Amino acid sequence: MPISTGEEVKSNESSNKRPEFGLSGRKIIYDKDGKPCRTCNELSDFQFVTGKIKNPKAVAKAQETPSTSPGGELKYAKEDPPDVARLGKSSWTLLHSIAATFPETPTTKQQQDMRSFLNLFAGFYPCWYCGEDFVKYIDKHEPETKSQDDLGKWLCEAHNDVNKKLGKPQFDCNFWKKRWKDGWDE
Repeated sequence: MPISTGEEVKSNESSNKRPEFGLSGRKIIYDKDGKPCRTCNELSDFQFVTGKIKNPKAVAKAQETPSTSPGGELKYAKEDPPDVARLGKSSWTLLHSIAATFPETPTTKQQQDMRSFLNLFAGFYPCWYCGEDFVKYIDKHEPETKSQDDLGKWLCEAHNDVNKKLGKPQFDCNFWKKRWKDGWDE
């Protein structure tokens, strides 16, 4: 099941039951096989529920930056794979940027290709739970691809739908071009 059910699981926590909520206060999302989903949860929540951290402040430590050792060997930051928050922010940045560069008057083929892309994107999204949610949104609200403005506003409304579910503020979609294409006036 995708959402925590309280089933038994081995853990370093004092309780043998899965936590209903992570450190962020969000519900824990589980893979279809019952394991905590790495890409559907924030890193701290994932580490907490899997017993990898006991101290939530350990996650907040600053990450190392790439540098060169005295011998010239490149050292990389110990960066973890993206969690649901980083993946989501990056994905929305990509989608809004695509809308901002979509033709103002696309051909029929470009319109069809964009609808196909959005469906494929949702189907292959790394967080299966988020991807299925996007598929449902697309099924209820067919992507608007007749113009750049239509696509930009459609994506903004889709993003607002997710923000609403997460308790985040809504963005006024009348300003999508200022945010993602033209920039803000001084």
